[in-house]
Parts: sequence; C-alpha cells; structure tokens
Amino acid sequence: MLRLNLPSAHATAAATGLALGLTAGLGAGPARAQTVAEMAARMDAMQRQMLSMQQELAALRRQSGAQRAALAGETRERRVLSRDQARLAARTEHQQRVAQAGGPGGARPGVSEHTPVILANDLVCNAGSYALGPAICFTPGGFVELAGIFRNPNTVSDTATDFNGIPFRNSPQSRESEFRFSARQSRLSGLFTARVEPTLQISGYYEIDFLAAGTTSNSRESNSYTPRVRQIFTTVDALDSGWHVLAGQAWSLVTTDLSGITPLKEQIPLTIDAQYVPGFNWTRNPQVRVVKDIAPGLWAGLSAESPQSVLPPSPFAAPSLVNVNNTGDAAGLLNNSTTYSNSSVPDLIGKLAIEPGFGHFELKGLVRFFDDRLSPTTLTTATRLPGHSDTAVGYGIGGAATLPVIDKRLDLQVSGLVGQGIGRYGSAQLPDFALKADGSIAPVPAFQLLAGAVAHVQPGTDVYLYAGWEHASRAGAPNATGYGSPTLVVTGCDVEGAASGTCQAETRDIRQITGGFWHDLYKGGYGRLVAGAQVSYTERDAFRGAFGITPSNHLVTGLTSLRYYPF
Repeated sequence: MLRLNLPSAHATAAATGLALGLTAGLGAGPARAQTVAEMAARMDAMQRQMLSMQQELAALRRQSGAQRAALAGETRERRVLSRDQARLAARTEHQQRVAQAGGPGGARPGVSEHTPVILANDLVCNAGSYALGPAICFTPGGFVELAGIFRNPNTVSDTATDFNGIPFRNSPQSRESEFRFSARQSRLSGLFTARVEPTLQISGYYEIDFLAAGTTSNSRESNSYTPRVRQIFTTVDALDSGWHVLAGQAWSLVTTDLSGITPLKEQIPLTIDAQYVPGFNWTRNPQVRVVKDIAPGLWAGLSAESPQSVLPPSPFAAPSLVNVNNTGDAAGLLNNSTTYSNSSVPDLIGKLAIEPGFGHFELKGLVRFFDDRLSPTTLTTATRLPGHSDTAVGYGIGGAATLPVIDKRLDLQVSGLVGQGIGRYGSAQLPDFALKADGSIAPVPAFQLLAGAVAHVQPGTDVYLYAGWEHASRAGAPNATGYGSPTLVVTGCDVEGAASGTCQAETRDIRQITGGFWHDLYKGGYGRLVAGAQVSYTERDAFRGAFGITPSNHLVTGLTSLRYYPF
C-alpha cells in the first residue's frame, strides 16, 4: 500500500490525478487499448511525481522550523536586552538618588563640602576611587584632626563628653576647668566594592579612630576596643529587586538617615564633640540588617543588633543574691575592668522611611529584653526557695523628620524616642533598668528628643544649632536597688568636700544647647583643609532626694578643630 504523508490539499490533488489516469486508461475503446506495460509505466511516473512533491514539502517544513527558531531566539534576545536595560535604569536611578543625598557627617540633603569623598561617592570606581581589578574598587577616606578642648567644670574627658558624669558641687572637679589638645579623633576608612553585575554589588567598609583606652573598652554604645573600630561591615545590594543586606558593625538602624535607609548616609550631628548631643539616638554595634525598597520614596528595614544594657551608676547596688551583670573574661578577649549585662536575645529594631518629595520622614520601633538571675534563698533551715531567672521587655517608639525649609540654605530636623529601657540609645547614656524590691527587673521609662538647624551660609561654610533633652523617670524599689529613689541622701551635693555618701544623686534630666560652624580654608587638588568651632551649655538635674533637695549643675564646653581631608 502506498502511504502519502502529505497535507490534505496535496493529497486531494494526487488522488484526483490518479483517478483521472485510471479512468482514461480503462475507459478507452479497443482502438486505444493500453497494454499492461504502458499502465505500469504511467503508475511509476505518478509515484515519482508524488515523491518529488513530498521532498518539496519536507524542505518547506525544515525552512519553517528554522524560521520559528530564529524568531524565538530573537524574542529571547529582546527579553534579555529588556532586562539589562531595566537593571541599568535601576542602577542609574540609584546612583542619582545616592548622589542627591549626603551631608557633613550626614546632616543635610546634597553632598556636603565637609563630607569626606568616601561618604559622597556612590559605589562605583569614580573620582577618588582606585581599581583593584576588573570589578573591584577601593575608596580611601578619613582625616587628620587636631582638636582643642576647654570645659568648666572638669570632666577629665577627651573629645567625647560624659554628659551623665558632670560633677556636682561637692567634688573639687566642679570648681576646676580643663584644657587639652587631642589628635585622637583622627580617622581612617576604606570602602571596597565588587561589581558582580550591573545591578548586584558587594561592598566592605571599615572605619577606625584612636579614641579608646584598654580599660575603657566596652560594648554598651560604641565598641571602644583598641584600635577603636567605629564601623566594619559588608553589604549586598540587589538594585533590580530592591533588597539590601548589611552584616557587621555599623550605626544602629534606630539612627536617623538622610536618604532612604542607606549605610554611610546617617544624619550625624555636625559637632566636634565625639559624644554628639543629648537626645541623639545612636549606637555603633554588630548587627544583621535587611532593607527593602518597597516603592519610589518608601523603604522598610529590620535589624537584629548585639544587646547590651546600661545600668545605673553608684549608689545603685544590686542585692547580693541578684546577678545583673558580670565582669568580662580576659581569656575570652573581653575587658575584665568593666561589666557585661546578661542578654540572651538581640535588640530588634524596625524602621519605615518615607520621602514624599518635600523632606525625609521616619517611623521606628525598638524591642529589647533584659535578664537577671536570682540565686536560691533560705528562709529557714527547712524552707528553701529555688533560684530562677527573670526577664523583662523594654521598648521604644520614635520618629524623625528632615525638612529643607530654604532650598540649599536652611535645613531643619527633629527626632525622638520614647519608651522604657531605651537609655543605651541616647548620647547621655541614662540607665536602661533598675530592680524592684524582689530583685526582678524594672525598665526605666524615658524619652529622648533632638532638634536642629543647619544653615549653608555660603559654599564651604555651614553653621549649625542643636537642642537636645534626655529624661528618665523613677523605677523600681524606693532605695538604692531602684532608680531615682526619694530616700537617697543628697544633702551634701552642694557642699565642697562633702563625703560622696552625702551626694547619692541620680540623673533625671540632661539638657543641652550647642552651636558651631565649619569652614573650608582650602579645597582643591591637594585635598581639603577645614576649620571648625563649637560651644555648648549642658545641664544635669538629679531627682529630688531626702529633705526635698534637687541637686543640679551645668557644664560649659568649647571645642575647636582643624581637619585635613587628603582624599
């Protein structure tokens, strides 16, 4: 049987031709009778004709398949090109957004004249960066500083002021002044960036200074281990999907940003004082942070940060059977001249940043966990209470706003945090918690508030003014176990030479107003030379103690700075 693998139209034509041929052969009269041999020859010719048609159809099919493959390949190429174009567009938008952010220490929109190149550059090999390979860039940064410091009274501090350590009038320091020069705030930094692809970047950043002594190293607000690590972290940025991951030591997520939620774009006060301003919310500590670009002008971030607690100074004393902290183990490479709190869960911080087109706004929340251990107690020879651990929850709710009131001339900012157990996140370092009479934890209610203004008088000259306030409320037992007890003895706080036991004051409020300026003395191909000055007035008020006495004292500080930015 002859099998024809033809389309229906060609099969119909072949069948018609075969039928006509048979009819012509069989229907002829005797005069035109065909022999069997002639009929076989005709059939053979028809088969060759049909085979030729099949070959032509096969060639047509092969051609059609190649055309389809070519079209499919072209479509795939267009899709890949479209994705690449979208990624490049996203990268360009990101670069423009970052370039529009910045500020001197992170204090105003627009790249500042007082910001090192490392803080102004986007993550690409541009001016000031050096290529270490086909896809790795290195951007050096930092400055050399000589600072001058004057304080009255004497807090015996370097460029970082201990606001909660302002002496009361019973101390001879309260009737002394101090002056010193310091170069220890000089800084070194470097940024490594690997461009894996146009929209995927991996970066590493380090930043160190020299403001640490071995016995002052701790983990409370800034990890001041020697050499002092300010920041050291890695980031992974997927610009096309809008996901950003940070791992390492960096400014806390609770710190206000200038643009989106972007590392190295924090809104740091412009002060020379390395402790900044009371009311400023910050730490620099190890963390893992994830940020998502939700929509244009909208970002969300979540971080888990290394926990540590600030406890009240003397006269606070935990009962002998209650363990709230422990001395660092030198063999474990912690400082054995300070203490570390009992913490089993990281601090959790969430933030939402919004830029509607006329400023930068933030909403933030903080959750913390505090632990202590109560040892077994014996009430009688026959009664024994087992030991147990106690856990309390601290929290904070806050916000921030930055407004360019006069474009390129005046920026206003305000930020704040309120809750309980938030002392660690304020510059004044008020306590996080005290203890109740039964030894359980009592988080200290508190709030922190900062307002500021930065005027850009002329290119290369900025003038700033800040006002800050940190407040703590009474908490815990009404004695030395709690905080702010009205029974504490404070009768000697205003008497010079009075014994320390007669001035058991505990801080209720720290307030400060400070102002200063930065001015470019030189800016050109050889770097930048900057001069600055700052004056501050700070009040420390204690809780009312026995006999209704409320101890108080103030601090006047003047600082000058000469900085050279070589990069």
